[in-house]
Amino acid sequence: MTMTPGLRKLVLTAHITSSVGWLGSVVAYLALVVAARTTQDAQKMRAAWIAMELTGWFVIVPLALASVLIGIVNALGTQWGLFRHYWVLVKFLLTIFATVILLLHMPTVSYFAIVAADTNSVSLAGLPGEIVHAGGGLLVLLVTMILSVYKPRGMTAHGWRKQHEERKVSQP
Repeated sequence: MTMTPGLRKLVLTAHITSSVGWLGSVVAYLALVVAARTTQDAQKMRAAWIAMELTGWFVIVPLALASVLIGIVNALGTQWGLFRHYWVLVKFLLTIFATVILLLHMPTVSYFAIVAADTNSVSLAGLPGEIVHAGGGLLVLLVTMILSVYKPRGMTAHGWRKQHEERKVSQP
């Protein structure tokens, strides 16, 4: 199924918007992580954890889910397909991986936000896992963006079969 040009542009715009929004919100989240890890001010640390939870659940998670869903619609509605080209497949798998890790990690962020709200201690400031999660997420999103821009050549076995079938149908 191929989308009309107008619908394709609308879906592509929505996909780019959600993906760039996801990338930007991860950068903001990373800034909060750095603030929480480096401050000696208990109030700033508490505020950073609470903001990390809100940013995670109300910005990053919805944008991640939107990016995945709109990306699937975009891939299935264009000539790129979801399983035809390696770059699309790798991008899809990386996006799914990042989203799953995000969804699995957010309850931990919520827990520490609750702890931070109920304490005056800065003992939560030194959690190294947050840098790994946010930095790793940012790296994955940058890789998917690079794949989208450069679109490295290479078709999957499924892509070769589909291309061969389409050529046979178009020839008399």
